Amino acid sequence: MDRWLSRRALGTAAVGLLASCGSANPNLYTLEAPPGPVRRNAPRVIELRGIGLARYLERSQIVRSSEHYRLDVLPNDWWGEPLDAMIGRTLVRALTQRLPGSTVYLENGAISAEPDATVQVNVQRLDQDAGGIVRQDAGGIVRQDAGGIVRLVAQFAIVHRASDTRGVTFEAPVRGSTTADLVAAMSETIGQLADRIAASLAVR
Repeated sequence: MDRWLSRRALGTAAVGLLASCGSANPNLYTLEAPPGPVRRNAPRVIELRGIGLARYLERSQIVRSSEHYRLDVLPNDWWGEPLDAMIGRTLVRALTQRLPGSTVYLENGAISAEPDATVQVNVQRLDQDAGGIVRQDAGGIVRQDAGGIVRLVAQFAIVHRASDTRGVTFEAPVRGSTTADLVAAMSETIGQLADRIAASLAVR
């Protein structure tokens, strides 16, 4: 009888432990790009295409690092929405601030119009390196429609080494040890990406 009660008590405790773990709510985070320089003479209507994202970033949990052949994933710190959608939304807000004379919208959003320019972005890395610096490796293409003729305005490739001047990388220091500090640095690199896109769009 005592053995049966002990087993029952153990089972009840285990169920309670599992229930408490399963009911824990993750901390949710969002990107917010800092303001950047305002530019004029950009196209009137700009469409941001869907964001391409490296597969290792396609998860709810925030990836702290991909250094040393392993992923350091924060199990209880999650993005508030799919990361590709969040980067797209953040870029639209950042470009709207930087290009006040333009209307910027997402390709799959509720707003639809004939664009004068399109922007495509592919993010291959967004995490912290061994030195405590957030690195964003990105590629993209900016195209403008000039009198019915679509022309390539800017193209930037993925950086594979520091000396590769053909590509582009964005970096920001993590100024603390919390996840919020990490996300703030990631947001800063999104702002740098928005600066680069805005500068490309303002060249006509």
